[in-house]
Amino acid sequence: MWEVACPRRPSRVAGVTMAGFRVRDLDALRMVPHPAVTLLLDFGAGSPVLHHAAGRQQGSVVAGPGVGSGGALWARGENVECVQVRLSPVIAGAVLDASPADLDGAVVALDDLWGREASRIRERLSELSSWQDRFALTDALLARRYAAGSPVDPEVAWAWDRIVSGRGLVRVDEMAAEVGWSRKRLWSRFRSQLGLPPKRAVKLVRFDHAAHRLVAGEAAARVAADGGYADQSHLHRDVVAFTGATPATVAGEPFLAVDPLAWPGHGTRARPHVSRDLRPGRRTEVRRPPL
Repeated sequence: MWEVACPRRPSRVAGVTMAGFRVRDLDALRMVPHPAVTLLLDFGAGSPVLHHAAGRQQGSVVAGPGVGSGGALWARGENVECVQVRLSPVIAGAVLDASPADLDGAVVALDDLWGREASRIRERLSELSSWQDRFALTDALLARRYAAGSPVDPEVAWAWDRIVSGRGLVRVDEMAAEVGWSRKRLWSRFRSQLGLPPKRAVKLVRFDHAAHRLVAGEAAARVAADGGYADQSHLHRDVVAFTGATPATVAGEPFLAVDPLAWPGHGTRARPHVSRDLRPGRRTEVRRPPL
């Protein structure tokens, strides 16, 4: 059983979205790559354990954009409570006070980045009884850190926004010409400031939209045709490369199935607090009042 909570108000920092999760039994959850830097702030009695190619991480972590490609990242745990933050790569470096390039495909313990501040935020979150208070506390922390950080080049920010708004259906050469840079310069600045090269960003954003359309029940052939893929086989190869699973399997992934509840940006209006049983064959939802 998953419980999902959403903030009533948007973040004061553009590029930040949050959701709260309480999960009794997190059993072998495939983490599907996403075009954002993910910040996981755990504060409950149990801690999520992330298993990946380089080993395992427990507790609060930071994951770079696209982490988990090839089905390489799985989560487990019992009685997990956490605030999950999605940071646009455009603001992630300022918020984290770290180079996003160091997070490419990596999972890093938050203690390694923030030191004692990571422990303090965990303690403060655990002392609060309301999800809305937890969101407010987290948002204030992110806003303070962002204000103290350094922004990316406006040309890089524009290129990222163009990729996202175009759902990955853009050409890097054309973007470079529009900002007046060479392809090499855009590639270098983009990679160093956002943590992944433009071509991979394009593929990741395109995949993300395709994956959520598959979860929504759309036919793979239609998703491929509308999503910029050469054909359905091209979509199949892309999904396998990013997740290690077929499109049919990805369509039932719990990690994506909660997105319409937790992340309104994916098209379905989220409710303030919803409980959903995501075990195979069980799709019952229970409304609960906001906490």
